[in-house]
Amino acid sequence: MPKLDLYNIEGEKIGEVSLSSKVFGAKVNEALLYEVLRAQTSSRRKGTASTKERGQVRGGGRKPWRQKGTGRARAGSIRSPIWKGGGTTFGPHPKDYSYSLPKKARRKALRSALSNKFKGKKISILDKIELKEPKTKRMANILANLRSGKKPLLIVEEKNEMVRRSARNIEGVKVLSPNSLNVYDLLNQDRLIVTKEALTKLEGHLG
Repeated sequence: MPKLDLYNIEGEKIGEVSLSSKVFGAKVNEALLYEVLRAQTSSRRKGTASTKERGQVRGGGRKPWRQKGTGRARAGSIRSPIWKGGGTTFGPHPKDYSYSLPKKARRKALRSALSNKFKGKKISILDKIELKEPKTKRMANILANLRSGKKPLLIVEEKNEMVRRSARNIEGVKVLSPNSLNVYDLLNQDRLIVTKEALTKLEGHLG
């Protein structure tokens, strides 16, 4: 069973925590991680690019010159795609790029990403964080004590609003609850810091 040191907010080791081997000792499936990451990023695409076809461009209702006798090529509208200012042929239109994967696949990918963090020694377990009021400076000191690096991902219980408000102005820091943890943020952030209470909920959700 994998184990990690348990720290307090001062960065002092106060014990050890046993981790679920099913969640933190799973085989890293890179192909599945890619698929889930691709599904997440595709769902974030706005897909709002839009072009006008010849029937949507303003003007061009009158035939520019008569059909025969001018020596020029036939033309029915100045808004033809081959004219400057004309419509666009086969241009992009608003589109929904999102797609979803089965829940089992998403959970397996989360276990794979967490196991990858564990194998890379990029997880810190924190006893608890209790702040009476939102203080950015205090939060920055706590993260410095834990040697969190430039882009830490902090997993706390849902009710811990003071931590969220204290960390939101610190560049590179992201705070999530166990239920909102996702593959993109796990791979994008450098280090994972989990409170003991959040760890219990996370293992119960993915175990």
